[in-house]
Amino acid sequence: MAKKKPFGGYSINFKGVKESLEDVFGAAALAPSEMTKRLWAFVKKKKLAGK
Repeated sequence: MAKKKPFGGYSINFKGVKESLEDVFGAAALAPSEMTKRLWAFVKKKKLAGK
């Protein structure tokens, strides 16, 4: 069986990233939608995603 592509065709590689989750999201509580926005902003800023 062929391996399924990730959702949207993106693959994200966090190898070599030194930031912790607290560095990415901050210390305050966040809504899930805000977490998603911040995570994608981090991925794009660090150029971790590829098609």
